[in-house]
Amino acid sequence: MWRCLLLLQTCCWLPLGHTADPEALGFAVLADWGGLPFPPYHTFHQTAVAEELDRLSQEQGLSFILSLGDHFYFQGVRDVQDPRFKQTFERVFHQPSLQDVPWFLVSGNHDHRGNVSAQILYSNVSHRWKYPSLYYSLRFSVPGTNVSLTVLMIDTVVLCGNTWDQEQPVAPEDPAEAQQQWDWIQSSLQSAQSDYVLVAGHYPVWSIGHHGPTSCLRDRLRPLLKKYRVSAYLSGHDHNLQFIREDDGTAFVVSGSGAVSDIDSAHRSSVPQAWQLFSSPVNQTQGGVVYFQPGPGHMMVNFLQTDGKCVYQAQLPSRRRWE
Repeated sequence: MWRCLLLLQTCCWLPLGHTADPEALGFAVLADWGGLPFPPYHTFHQTAVAEELDRLSQEQGLSFILSLGDHFYFQGVRDVQDPRFKQTFERVFHQPSLQDVPWFLVSGNHDHRGNVSAQILYSNVSHRWKYPSLYYSLRFSVPGTNVSLTVLMIDTVVLCGNTWDQEQPVAPEDPAEAQQQWDWIQSSLQSAQSDYVLVAGHYPVWSIGHHGPTSCLRDRLRPLLKKYRVSAYLSGHDHNLQFIREDDGTAFVVSGSGAVSDIDSAHRSSVPQAWQLFSSPVNQTQGGVVYFQPGPGHMMVNFLQTDGKCVYQAQLPSRRRWE
């Protein structure tokens, strides 16, 4: 198969204590950092995540952040003036090094309980909050190289429905709107020519955590990931870190430790054991963020605790190696 040479390693090497290279491309992925609906409107762990992002920005370099939903617990926001934007976002991720780092966002199930349109409109208020529409595509180039990266930011709640305190979404609220997005996903993947292609949404395809796999995405999105040689699918929803790789090399990253680090592995039996290469609950590490570094031959994927320790590392090969 095209990804049969995917390299994995459990020993991390992430240089610390040096100045970030402005000619590199590095980005963080996190979700479920939505704090609390009452004072102090954030968690201790969320503050630690913000400090880790600050360290990454200064020592490694942060070109951007992918934020994959559940930005405000438990009912999203009411309008663009909602104080939660200040209380849970601006005042937590306040470090000077983060002020010019763009956040590209998609919504989660808790966001959809409130006013998602207000989150989109907040893009006009905050210069670093980048949320142009419910789903959209991004393209980046690695400075000094011809290496390119495409990211499809998708709205899995529109695709599959909200959970409404159920473990699994039952069906999309608007099937026509969902089908329109499915068509967009397929056409976007079909035309993607980048060295690396990532698809990012809130619900996971595979997960061993509290919510487990999302049947809607497993049945409809997973075949598209394989058909169009997607480098990895990124998600949150379960509040831990996971790296899952199928036998053919299809990769899945869960990074949902934005507000808490959950040790629940209730769905460990729902994912084939051989595919479970790393998870913070099973490997007894702390959840933090996942940091990506695309390069000419491969893209490094670093799983980081909030103390900066790299607890797992993987390499995703360039798609051009298999053309």
